This record gives sequence, C-alpha cells and structure tokens, in this order.
Amino acid sequence: MAKGPDAFRTISEAADEVGVAPHVLRFWETKFSFLKPMKRAGGRRFYRPRDVLLLTRIQHLLHGEGMSIAQVQKLHREGALKAAGATDGAQAPAPRDLDLRARARLNAVLEDLLAAKATLDLLLRPR
Repeated sequence: MAKGPDAFRTISEAADEVGVAPHVLRFWETKFSFLKPMKRAGGRRFYRPRDVLLLTRIQHLLHGEGMSIAQVQKLHREGALKAAGATDGAQAPAPRDLDLRARARLNAVLEDLLAAKATLDLLLRPR
C-alpha cells in the first residue's frame, strides 16, 4: 500500500523520491542548515512533503543545473532558493530583478506547482 502525498517519509523513501542515496541526504543536512527533517527518538528522520520538495529543488540545482553547494547556500541566504531554476529549460527572470511582491507571487505559484508535481509523481509511480 503506497503512502499518501501528505504522509511523512523515512530517509530511504525520501531519497528514492529525490533520486539520491540516503547518505547524500545526511550529507546535505550538514551543508544546508535549513534542511531540518523531523527526528524521533533514536534520531530516526522523517521528511515532511515540503522537505521532499526542497530536497528535490536542491537535487535539481546541484545535479540538473550544475550549481555548487556554495551557490545553493547563497540562493537560500538571498531568499531565492525556491525561485531559482523554477522552470526546467526556460529562462526565468533573475530573482534580484523582481520586486518583493512579484517574487512572493512567483514563489507561491512555484510552491503550488511543486506540490502538484509531487502528487502526480506519486500517482504515476509504477506499483
């Protein structure tokens, strides 16, 4: 029985969804202080759906866009991590060129699209 789209994921499940090994997620937690999965007694990690979306963005930026860890850290510090590379292939405006209201609207739309994609990925996954 597959988990629902709002269910928490173990590190193995999150790693499978993102397309990396579990040790990569643990490594990313050391490099990206904003990655904070829930931890239960004994230190077992549980990733929320929004954590998996963020991990997917990081994976895309690092492996798809070829960014370095330092570049992704900088995007986060600038508050543009969600907006960067929002479209696969198409050129999005640079975050610094957008006013705060436009950036907030785009981030909200991106969140909705990423949530919809995660749901579709779960529904379309071979059983």
